[in-house]
Amino acid sequence: IEKMLADKLTGLKINEEHIHHAINKLSLNSDKPSSWREEDLLSLVIELRKISKPMIIALNKCDLVGVEKINELKTNLESRGYIAIPTSAEAELALKKAVEKNLIDYLPGTSQFNVKSDELIKGQRDALEFIRKHVLESFGSTGIQECIERTVFDLLKLIVVYPVEDETHLTDKQGNVLPDAYLIPEGSTAKDLAYKIHTDLGEGFIRAVDVRTRRIIGADHMLKNGDIIKIVAKT
Repeated sequence: IEKMLADKLTGLKINEEHIHHAINKLSLNSDKPSSWREEDLLSLVIELRKISKPMIIALNKCDLVGVEKINELKTNLESRGYIAIPTSAEAELALKKAVEKNLIDYLPGTSQFNVKSDELIKGQRDALEFIRKHVLESFGSTGIQECIERTVFDLLKLIVVYPVEDETHLTDKQGNVLPDAYLIPEGSTAKDLAYKIHTDLGEGFIRAVDVRTRRIIGADHMLKNGDIIKIVAKT
């Protein structure tokens, strides 16, 4: 049944593994699909969507709705298996613009900012105070950075790896410290990273070095989130 359904659903990028996992999770009898009830089929469709098309729901304009209603909606969605995050895209944009104008210090994803300019007019101060009170203090952040991070790490199952040329100073040839960060799937190997950087590095791969441990690693070594790696290859 898994293969038959996969053939029918291939256009939606749903494969046999997705279907097998969904059937097992719902404890359906794969040997006798004729026994599945209509509600079983609906549950299977919902589970396949969750597995093959994972979703985060951004509860935007949270500052206009209020904490109580947002938390009620968030709880309801999470009880149905969704990831729901209160967000305020407008507040995040306003804070980033204030940073660009050197008015405040602010790091995306944090719960506070510091005013660094005495040139703020009343309207700007009022807007920043509104964001502080109704977004950052009420919800802990604007939610935008959390949406990005949870999408990358929880849904897409990616890790961050930092390739360097100089393992002593953690730089490239120009002396830039940790110049690049690559997002690669969990389970990727040192050779996968080499190919990600450049085809020639992958094809000429000899070995790699785990910079943190100074240990030489081979092509099949599985990388971890936050690894700093030097690739040695024939050129």
